[in-house]
Amino acid sequence: MLIRSAQRADLGEIHSLIQELAIYERALDQAKATREQLETALFSPEPKVFCDLVESDKGEIAGLAIWFLSYSTWTGTHGIHLEDLFVREAFRGRGYGRALLSHLARICYERGYHRLQWLVLDWNAPALEFYRSIGAQGLGEWTQHRVTDEALVALAEGEDRQRER
Repeated sequence: MLIRSAQRADLGEIHSLIQELAIYERALDQAKATREQLETALFSPEPKVFCDLVESDKGEIAGLAIWFLSYSTWTGTHGIHLEDLFVREAFRGRGYGRALLSHLARICYERGYHRLQWLVLDWNAPALEFYRSIGAQGLGEWTQHRVTDEALVALAEGEDRQRER
């Protein structure tokens, strides 16, 4: 297998892999990123988002890792937040996902980053089992929060939602 940085010519495959991931996660209606948006994010002069692809020995794109830098005030270093890790069904069980994670861990190690982290859906038992097998630990005491849509606009405009209650 070969792991390499994505190139502009890979945009169609990247978009397709994201759609396949959205289907797997039962959220296709939420996957709205366009090829143009992906191109801007991944291939601008100073990208803030990165994509690595894993290819089979026959040159087929088997999966991807989309990631960006995070920062820990506790360690004083950057880390990698893995936004998406996806391996096509036909390639699962062959070590492609582990190879992508090892690749990202190597980047962390070489650059002095202290964390490689990601989120996983609580119903995704195969992923949870796989992540535990490589030594990943769930952060049970932490809960993720998100502000989107109307709540995001209200917060941006300084509306006090507490007064509405």
